[in-house]
Amino acid sequence: MAEPGKLKQPMSPMPPQHQPKPGVEAELEPRPNYLAPHYKGAEKLKGKVALITGGDSGIGRAVAVLFAREGADVAFTYLKQEKRDADETKRAVEAEGQRAIAVEADLTDPEVCKKVVEQTVEEFGKLDILVNNAAYQQHQEGLEDVTDEQWDHTFKTNIYAYFYMAKAALPHMREGSAIVNTGSITGLEGSKELLDYSATKGAINAFTKSLAQNLVKKGIRVNCVAPGPVWTPLNPSDKDAEDVAKFGADTPMKRPAQPEEIAPAFVYFASEIDSSYVTGEVLTLLGGETTAG
Repeated sequence: MAEPGKLKQPMSPMPPQHQPKPGVEAELEPRPNYLAPHYKGAEKLKGKVALITGGDSGIGRAVAVLFAREGADVAFTYLKQEKRDADETKRAVEAEGQRAIAVEADLTDPEVCKKVVEQTVEEFGKLDILVNNAAYQQHQEGLEDVTDEQWDHTFKTNIYAYFYMAKAALPHMREGSAIVNTGSITGLEGSKELLDYSATKGAINAFTKSLAQNLVKKGIRVNCVAPGPVWTPLNPSDKDAEDVAKFGADTPMKRPAQPEEIAPAFVYFASEIDSSYVTGEVLTLLGGETTAG
């Protein structure tokens, strides 16, 4: 086992590469680290059922694996183009000894969101944890380059779907349940070439805090994890190959995070054992940056 403080992760620059959207994790080089081999489960989520949107790759996949290691059964959504990644995530969850279902779903449709929740409850009998994670981003140099169609799609994927999923899940959640949203540092600091994406991430912060206030009497906690750069298919399917190579190099740690480094924060927020007194928080994970907003 590695000594504390000496865990090694891939450093920038990464190999230049680009993919068509939505991106496939299986084709990234290097492959993102999601198995967290040094993370030992402690049954923090034993007997729980979690639903993770966008759980086929990136942060969502790493969260699915650690939730399973902590004893949860996992349902997760993916897009049709991501079937290859979804199959790998399902196998990884099952390798942890837990049940998994992968649901193909376009979450911009509220009726689809309802069906995803219903399918999860039908399969597992309940729903304890919702992780809103699926996202869309597309860099554009100026406001005039952001089409109405892109603006709508980004908002429908990144914030409308969070609302749809929470609304569908809430009737099945009880005291002790948790909702964990995936935000971004861009929602706190902005990003000049991610106008629509940053706006949705800012909305997620406000949605998190407002929903936390709304549900505290029900004993349902709502929190948000807001990372900086993370090595996932989201960016290589958005940026030019040369920009991908530099992704994360401007952080104090001189690299992007690996998904396995972000996932424990989701365990923390999902687990009553760890965070029973925590709701309405936005936790930034920034690779050494100490200011946000």
